[in-house]
Amino acid sequence: MFAASQALAQAQVAFGGLKHDSTLPVEISADQLTVDQADGTAIFNGNVKIGQGDMRLSAAKVRVEYATGENSTGEISKLFATGGVTLVNGSEAAEAREAVYTIESGVVVMTGNVILTQGQNALSSDTLIVNLAAGTGTMEGRVKSIIQTGGN
Repeated sequence: MFAASQALAQAQVAFGGLKHDSTLPVEISADQLTVDQADGTAIFNGNVKIGQGDMRLSAAKVRVEYATGENSTGEISKLFATGGVTLVNGSEAAEAREAVYTIESGVVVMTGNVILTQGQNALSSDTLIVNLAAGTGTMEGRVKSIIQTGGN
């Protein structure tokens, strides 16, 4: 058995499994890499896999933006993922068309047919904003949830 509910505005969701240290090193693998020195970006194409601690992000394409300015040390500032984006940490997983991960703030914004699974429960919305440092998230847009009740 399951209970289903819908809401028009937003839903606050606990993301215990998505709590994460965004200061850990970022490891990226892909089929192809293109670097643009002029604008300080790198584009990873094809079967892109990103790892940071226990967190994994995969997508068809990821544009990496590096921090700029006098005091920057070439650190990654933002990751822009597109094409079948999946974010996994622990037993929780989220899927969307696109995602932007701002490393310094530890915030991931996923957009486009977002589906979040937490164990046997599933939630969907237009947008999911995850604060990795706090382990919290907000689902916005047309929010729908399917929650297992444990009944037969």
